[in-house]
Amino acid sequence: MLEEVPASAIAAGVRDPAKDAARAIGEKGVELRIADYSRPETLASAFAGVERLLLISGSELGERTAQHRNVIKAAKDAGVRLIAYTSILHANTSPLFLAAEHRETELALKESGVPFVLLRNGWYTEVYTWRLPLALKQGELIGAAGDGRISSAARADYARAAAAVLASGDHAGRIYELAGDTSFTLTDFAAAVSEISGNAIDYRNMDAEEFRAAALAAGVPDIFAKILTDTDAGVAQGALFDDGGDLARLIGPTTPYRDTLVQFFGT
Repeated sequence: MLEEVPASAIAAGVRDPAKDAARAIGEKGVELRIADYSRPETLASAFAGVERLLLISGSELGERTAQHRNVIKAAKDAGVRLIAYTSILHANTSPLFLAAEHRETELALKESGVPFVLLRNGWYTEVYTWRLPLALKQGELIGAAGDGRISSAARADYARAAAAVLASGDHAGRIYELAGDTSFTLTDFAAAVSEISGNAIDYRNMDAEEFRAAALAAGVPDIFAKILTDTDAGVAQGALFDDGGDLARLIGPTTPYRDTLVQFFGT
């Protein structure tokens, strides 16, 4: 957002202004306001005078629909003129269990009467770089995605898209299916890791239950093992593939996954 508008035009909702991340934002001249999705009493003052609001989906699975409804109600009461919501790619048809709360939030937005725009984000390439330390240690990348293709983009790409939508133009009523310009399979990804890092790894495909058991055995918490397994099963069904080009139309060419790998390995 700071690349689009002056800091004085931005307010950032934070739960704890004393945290390092919040202080870093404040040091850039952005106004910090207490805004806790689970504490509706904090939201009225947080949204006072706000014209365009970016509702970033919460991280507490099972609580998000109620939290998002709190935000939407407070935004309506405050007279917010546009809500941009970070949903999930093809939320209306996605088989991913993560999509359920996004669908419920999209419905809440429609019912609210507040103008809104849906930023249906695809997968972050960084989701896969987070899996690399274990893969490199084991000498293989494991999963249950089969030959499914993933149209990922860098986290910064999705952030730029949100900023572009908030900063200008009439986007009310639009649905953007946001995904990278190119796609890859996990076999492709493992081959790129081998080439860029110099550490040879292969992709080993498993069935979903075998993959979940392997993730748990590696120390992955149960909820994250469920997400990994469900997501890979969805990838095999095409849940994270999109070639519509919406993200590039908003920000220009997206970040190739190989560039994210180069940055990850520092090569």
